[in-house]
Amino acid sequence: MTVEEKLKILTDAAKYDASCVSSGSVRKNTKNGIGNASECGICHTFAADGRCVSLLKILFTNYCIYDCQYCINRCSNDVKRTSFTAREIADLTIGFYKRNYIEGLFLSSAVIKSPDYTMEQIISAISILRNDYRFNGYIHAKTIPGASGELVERLGLLVDRMSINIELPSEQSLNRFAPQKTKKSILSPMKQIKGSIIQSKQEMVVYKHAPSFVPAGQSTQMIIGATPETDKSIIYLSQSLYKTFDMKRVFYSSYIPVGSNKNLPVTAPPLLREHRLYQADWLLRYYGFEAGELLDDENPNLSCEVDPKCHWALRHLGMFPVEINKAPYEMILRVPGIGVRSAKKIIRARRYSKLSFSDLKRMRISMKRARYFITCNGHTFENMWLRQELITPLMLSDAGVSGYGQLSLLDEPTKGDVIKCLTGEI
Repeated sequence: MTVEEKLKILTDAAKYDASCVSSGSVRKNTKNGIGNASECGICHTFAADGRCVSLLKILFTNYCIYDCQYCINRCSNDVKRTSFTAREIADLTIGFYKRNYIEGLFLSSAVIKSPDYTMEQIISAISILRNDYRFNGYIHAKTIPGASGELVERLGLLVDRMSINIELPSEQSLNRFAPQKTKKSILSPMKQIKGSIIQSKQEMVVYKHAPSFVPAGQSTQMIIGATPETDKSIIYLSQSLYKTFDMKRVFYSSYIPVGSNKNLPVTAPPLLREHRLYQADWLLRYYGFEAGELLDDENPNLSCEVDPKCHWALRHLGMFPVEINKAPYEMILRVPGIGVRSAKKIIRARRYSKLSFSDLKRMRISMKRARYFITCNGHTFENMWLRQELITPLMLSDAGVSGYGQLSLLDEPTKGDVIKCLTGEI
């Protein structure tokens, strides 16, 4: 089989892994080297400033000894199999880089022979890139569950970011659908990576040329909709991962049916559910929310009608309206429609004069949802007093969503919508 044929098979097999992220790290070029990793990020996605960046996203092999029922590469599935060599991975990466097709590499793999053997192959390929080709570009590698701590350490000194997928939101589901993987085999490397990152930062303070361990941190991914867990259990797990392992990102990937299996859904979950989970995740990371504020036993799933912040606000109307000229930054952040950038604008501007609704519009702060929850100098927007029976229908009308469904690509987005898609503001 030619390298081109292998490339076609193994790039297609890698498309189910969503945990590609911008790097957040700087790896400067060295003498006689090529490439560099910049802070804008390396991946096939949008960076924080809106730029689309690229990487070669491939599997080392799709031969697998595991039989995870949700995975297309499971050993019981009849798919075309192949494998790269370490040298082929390195040559492909450099070839694509020199043609300006990519800026870095995302390398994952199915488990061939054993977790340790697979990790050794990944390390070998990346070592060729770093040492033989002196490649200093961004590299994101997947850690294989069950691999030894020594191999995790070696890989962490070569790459910019590492990730180990938690796969399913509960240990019960993992035991049922991926019995060859265990909770311990997934969480132990996460703990090791966190500890090594902390140690590396301490050493770099003392020793200027101390080796950097995973400078862009670690991430993980969960498959959504394959098992019956509620949004509450997923968000609580994500919060725990952020706090316990200093996770940079938790990715949510809607389950894609990959064959006939009576124990798994025959249809994919709605994309809107994945979208709502990302919005809730954003609230955890940047808006100061706790998982218990967003979901509880009475509300175990995110609303399909409004975003999580609006849903929270409608359930806590007693905390509103917020006086925009007096409220603390943390409370302004909780107003639906006002994101991090807008909240900072308001805090800066009100130091010089009291703000009115017209001032907010001139500052290009969206009033589509915020108008129901704020006052300016004691006045409501167009004398609209805060009543749930009035606000809820209006907000649902503005949202234009009647339930779960495929997101429309035909509606013309406003300029504000485009900006918020890139910044994550809600």
